[in-house]
Amino acid sequence: MATVAVSRSERAVVARASSDRALLRDFLERDRLFAAYALCDLDDREFRRTRWAVASNGSGPVAVGLEYSGISPQPVFLMGDPDGITAILRDVIRPRAAFVAVLPDQVAAASTHYRLDAGPQMVRMWTNTERFKRYPSAAVVRLDASDAPDLNRLYGLGFGAWLPPRAVAEGVYYGIRINGRLVAAAGTHVISRIARLAVVGNVLTHVDFRGRGYATAVTGAVTGTLLQICDAAVLNVRADNPPALNAYRRLGYAEHVRFEERLARRITPPWSEAIASLLRRFGGGKDAG
Repeated sequence: MATVAVSRSERAVVARASSDRALLRDFLERDRLFAAYALCDLDDREFRRTRWAVASNGSGPVAVGLEYSGISPQPVFLMGDPDGITAILRDVIRPRAAFVAVLPDQVAAASTHYRLDAGPQMVRMWTNTERFKRYPSAAVVRLDASDAPDLNRLYGLGFGAWLPPRAVAEGVYYGIRINGRLVAAAGTHVISRIARLAVVGNVLTHVDFRGRGYATAVTGAVTGTLLQICDAAVLNVRADNPPALNAYRRLGYAEHVRFEERLARRITPPWSEAIASLLRRFGGGKDAG
């Protein structure tokens, strides 16, 4: 794998592509609740859709980056030392646009190469079997692949973005129907039996049926099922959404960390940075070793 040093220092930060899942997992486990999505993406089913980078110095890895494949913009997750994040975004992970997730003290590093849109902070919440509080509701039912069309109607998804039946079958989805109509649902983004983590998501109640506790009920049903196979479940919620925060707290979810999840656009064209990297690597630039 090609490497690029960012200075002549003996402890220079080096960014490189990596497919070493053991190395990546070891670093991400330093904060497994914040890195829950990334840890789940190390499983075989998701790993083929991802691209990873590791930044290291003389003492070992200092940062990790993940880019999920697909139609732009796709998620980019960054964790670790700001200098390492800067190196990763300059030399390895360089999409034109992405939804970048970083901790607040890493925004400056990401902003070196990307212009981040303004927006509210996100709250990563978590629960486990000890914390979880059940929210019983007789109206909640488990959904399966045959419910995918109703889910897509509820979520307002069209042909450009839709939830395939397989995703419902392989995930955990619960819903509430009123007179046969699906009016509330919750599900999962990703589940890892290896990491024993799951990410709850796709929580929505139709506007005509809000304020009745339906979102809490379906989220509780999903969480209870997940905790039968996972040590912890996590979810994201906007910091400016107190009703949702309170609903999840009633289920035993607690705040772990606040982070930035912003639409980001590349400042410098990736091709020009690639040329600069090649010059540094082969001795044509000031920073060549």
